[in-house]
Amino acid sequence: MLEEMTQLITSTPKAKSDVPSSAKSPTAKYFVEKEVSWLYFNERVLQETRDRGTPIIERIRLLGIVSNNLDEFFRVRVADVRRRILLEKAEHVTESSAAKLLRKLQRQIAKLQEDYNQIYRDLFAELKKNHIYFLTEEELSDGQRRYLRRYFRESILPVLAPIMLGEGSVLPTLSEELIYIALKIDYADKDSRNKPYAVLEVPTDKLPRFIQIPSKRSTRIKRLIMLDDVLRIGLEEIFVGLINFQSIHAYTIKLTRDAELTIGDGITQSFLDKISLSLKGRHAAQPTRLMYERGMPKSMIEFFMKQLNLSEYDSVTPGEKYHNFKDFMSFPNLGPAYLEHKPLAPIACAAIDAETTTFDALKKADVLLYYPYQSFSYFTNFLREAAIDSRVTEIRISIYRVATESRVMTSLINAAQNGKAVHVIVELQARFDEKANIQWAQRLTEAGVKVSFGIHGLKFHSKICLIKRIEEGVEINYAVIGTGNFHEKTARVYTDFAVFTAKREITQEVAKVFKFAAHSYRRFDFDHLLVSPINFRDQLRRKIDIEMANARSGKQAWIFIKVNNLSDAELVDKLYEASCVGVKIKIIARSICSLVPKISGVSDNIEVISIVGRLLEHSRVYIFANDDDPSVYISSADMMSRNIDHRVEVSLPIYDKKIKRRIIDILRLQSNDNCRARILDEANSNTYVPRGNRRKVDSQIAIHEYVAAAEAGRGQQIIKTLLDRRRTSLI
Repeated sequence: MLEEMTQLITSTPKAKSDVPSSAKSPTAKYFVEKEVSWLYFNERVLQETRDRGTPIIERIRLLGIVSNNLDEFFRVRVADVRRRILLEKAEHVTESSAAKLLRKLQRQIAKLQEDYNQIYRDLFAELKKNHIYFLTEEELSDGQRRYLRRYFRESILPVLAPIMLGEGSVLPTLSEELIYIALKIDYADKDSRNKPYAVLEVPTDKLPRFIQIPSKRSTRIKRLIMLDDVLRIGLEEIFVGLINFQSIHAYTIKLTRDAELTIGDGITQSFLDKISLSLKGRHAAQPTRLMYERGMPKSMIEFFMKQLNLSEYDSVTPGEKYHNFKDFMSFPNLGPAYLEHKPLAPIACAAIDAETTTFDALKKADVLLYYPYQSFSYFTNFLREAAIDSRVTEIRISIYRVATESRVMTSLINAAQNGKAVHVIVELQARFDEKANIQWAQRLTEAGVKVSFGIHGLKFHSKICLIKRIEEGVEINYAVIGTGNFHEKTARVYTDFAVFTAKREITQEVAKVFKFAAHSYRRFDFDHLLVSPINFRDQLRRKIDIEMANARSGKQAWIFIKVNNLSDAELVDKLYEASCVGVKIKIIARSICSLVPKISGVSDNIEVISIVGRLLEHSRVYIFANDDDPSVYISSADMMSRNIDHRVEVSLPIYDKKIKRRIIDILRLQSNDNCRARILDEANSNTYVPRGNRRKVDSQIAIHEYVAAAEAGRGQQIIKTLLDRRRTSLI
């Protein structure tokens, strides 16, 4: 192995005789619930909003990401805990572990919300220093108020439809995608037939959430106001002459619902029909959280709780005036360009650019792309070539999530229209993308594409594509295997690896995965790919066992894991076992990590960090020392039970030495990040990795510089300048 790849550890692993006698097999005591761990991840995202080295507009957009994350947490995680509580209650469980967990989560969320509100106030105070003013209805001048009243009458009033409510009224289904203003109406008369409440939808699906107020005096100063506030300004105009009111009081409310789909067992229904029907049910699913504006009268809160059938297990939380902060993800930059990140220029792929077609490049060698540092257009162009090339006979691909306007799907349709046999596995149960995937499945079918929906009971989460081409009378297979979705939009912000290959041993097994999808009742063996649920778990255990045996023999023994989530109890226990015999383990876990590092006698040899920066870390990589001949896998699978046992996932072994070196170098940069990396520990303190007197390494920026140099043949030169010579190892 190349010298650069051998410098992967900083200390010799303990031999069997060096293992402390106190080391015992770990127990469930050292296991963090995935829901709790996920909230610590969202705290790390919130930490980024405090970083003054990050441009102010980006920090405000991060507020939107934190809010959107928390919405999804209630829709998925809290909803699941709530169902477990109801199940335990039905089974007459005395000490409900789920109820205990929910109370723990509620305390964490309350603290997170408190921090969020303070940071929100601080950021908008800082925004004023950059001549951008975010006004409330109380801060408007008379001229500004006149302008906004006119805007209200012309743009907002025509789309408003208030629902009047009273005792005996039935609250219509409220969308969790929107926010509402709950109104308390004080009538001038005391007619008992008057309905004291109303609900008004804030039409953010029709109008912008952020409205710029024009200024005649200064072009330098920019002023914004929320659509919510403009609606309040014109509130009385909605009812003037229609009801005899004395006063109207407005309070913002926001609802979150259970996102779980309930799929029926109707024999005559197609799977697509079942998912479609279940999606309609999600719209009216049981609420899991009601947020209301602080100051809302108690009687009004109780009225809405009763209408929404909220129980003691649901979150009913007072908050600030504004909700649905996910809209801040698209907060506009009205100031200079430096108030947001300068885009990272996409790096060319020299191997593909040097050839006439992608097929020509792959005949010479495998190609690695790393999004978003390199453009996803290399993949869409490969599909475009395949759709036109007369020698291509067949295209197979698995689709989990795709862009709304997808060049991937357009090329597949084009290929079918050009007479190719196109087979697409569309995963209908990709959470929150079900509706889009149903629509794409229908469009593909209408265009002559053969569409299937994977394997019953298993989500098809693999990121694989296979293209068959006739060359000199022989069928040659080309494959793309990656860690992320075939999605143009997310490929601009998610970090993901993709390998393009024509290696026969790999493409044959990719073809076998597609056969498994069609004939899951048959036995399939894989010698190269790790495939869930067939051999992934067993192979991970076997590779960990090899490292343990090497550690006992005094050989080099280490494991490097990069995932989004690590929560499989069996594998956590296995890693503890490996640590106890001296295997050095380094983990980069973006979100959930149920493993607790640095516990004496249990996980002394395990170090875990999490990187949260301008890009979303999404790639999954598994590396094993393998006695100084590292085994490297890129994967679509996280170390979660659902990925390992209940999804079809594919992990690709990296055999090409050049690609292996590049992946290891990239992970070395991430391993040595001292700007965006946090230490995960027993206290869940989310402490930044201390820099000390070491060279500054912001891995996401350094990787961009490294990949550019590597494409120019200078990768090893630049890696030496990017990393402190005293700490160049992966482990």
